[in-house]
Amino acid sequence: QVQLVESGGGLVQAGGSLRLSCAASGRTFSNYVMEWFRQGPGKEREFVAGISRSGAGTYYADSVKGRFTVSRDNAKNMVYLQLNNLKPEDTAVYYCAAKAGLTTPMSMTTVDYWGQGTQVTVSS
Repeated sequence: QVQLVESGGGLVQAGGSLRLSCAASGRTFSNYVMEWFRQGPGKEREFVAGISRSGAGTYYADSVKGRFTVSRDNAKNMVYLQLNNLKPEDTAVYYCAAKAGLTTPMSMTTVDYWGQGTQVTVSS
């Protein structure tokens, strides 16, 4: 069983930045594709960013390209999401997710483990 714990959320003004962290348990962290999702108030959960097992490949939702950066440190069992130039529409609970084996990028259907989420609130 893998446990994921997010941190780093908070309240920021539009144009500000935050760095979210996701700490993973276990000794097989590098076997998992890691992705970030978010769910705003009254909205469906949506894909935000993903990173390959090695960290060599990343991919993003169009809405955050150029503003968000996902990274990972397999030696520390950590994945990060740097949020820059935040907009009010970025307000959401952000979740990290782990995918093992065959995966479908950007989809929630193949997520094996979810974190509890961390709140990001962006004021206008």
